[in-house]
Amino acid sequence: IDKLIKMVKETKVREDKPKVIRNKTPDIVTRDYTIHLNKRLFGVTFKNRAPRAIREIKLFARKAYKTIDVRIDPGLNKYVWSRGIKNLPKKIRLRLSRRRNEDEEAKEKLYTIVSYVPVTDFKGLETENVDE
Repeated sequence: IDKLIKMVKETKVREDKPKVIRNKTPDIVTRDYTIHLNKRLFGVTFKNRAPRAIREIKLFARKAYKTIDVRIDPGLNKYVWSRGIKNLPKKIRLRLSRRRNEDEEAKEKLYTIVSYVPVTDFKGLETENVDE
């Protein structure tokens, strides 16, 4: 017991480090992303490609913005389906914007809207913050 007491007295009391305050990601954010659809739809049956593409876009938005409620803009839906059910565009430029839910009865306080950004060339495009 004496050894134990001696050990406890000898141990150094660690000084508390100042806590690092991390900035939370702001609630309302809008960014442009490029998604490689071919990669996500490789091996998918032709008749399931367009519906699966919409699901993959929703999944991407859910992971990127951590919101369960993801809404697809009709313009994006038309662009995905414009070449038919099986001949989808290889890449697509998306604008994801996270917004507050005005509906007071909603389960989630934030939701994400995904819309299409027309682009002629994908060379050199990166994820960009968009000021609205």
